[in-house]
Amino acid sequence: MEIRIRQSGAVVTESEFRRSFPNTSLPRQLTEEVLNDLGADVVLEGPQASGGDHYQFSQRSGVEQINGKWYTKYVLGPIFTDRAAEGDQPAMTAVEQEAAYKAQKDSEQAASIRADRNRRLAECDWTQVADAPSASQYAWAEYRQKLRDVPAQAGFPWTVTWPDKP
Repeated sequence: MEIRIRQSGAVVTESEFRRSFPNTSLPRQLTEEVLNDLGADVVLEGPQASGGDHYQFSQRSGVEQINGKWYTKYVLGPIFTDRAAEGDQPAMTAVEQEAAYKAQKDSEQAASIRADRNRRLAECDWTQVADAPSASQYAWAEYRQKLRDVPAQAGFPWTVTWPDKP
């Protein structure tokens, strides 16, 4: 459970809240009434952010009050801001950070799709040996070529249409 302390606006865990009252015998279960008497509010779990694209995910962004109750707030992220140079790290604009992040995610997704493609190719290696049934060997060869062509598809690596096995 998370608790918002009204006076400071700080959000703390239940154990942190209990530690802030070292000489007080608090009940085992902290109810809304007990918290109210102590100048605090329970923080309820808010809805996850949804929508966005392949690069975004729901991330926590503080708390917000809705109809008198406090809820965790989620936004789509990551959120990039301009960054000054620090130590051996050069300064980067938010646009540069976002481009680097997207390139990294594209590379990770492409590697995952290629690994899946390679697994599919390995599963049908047997179809191309000399003593494989010749009637289906051409169909399997065509299927295998379509697998090799997957990275050339429009939308790769985020949108992939896998060929059907013969």
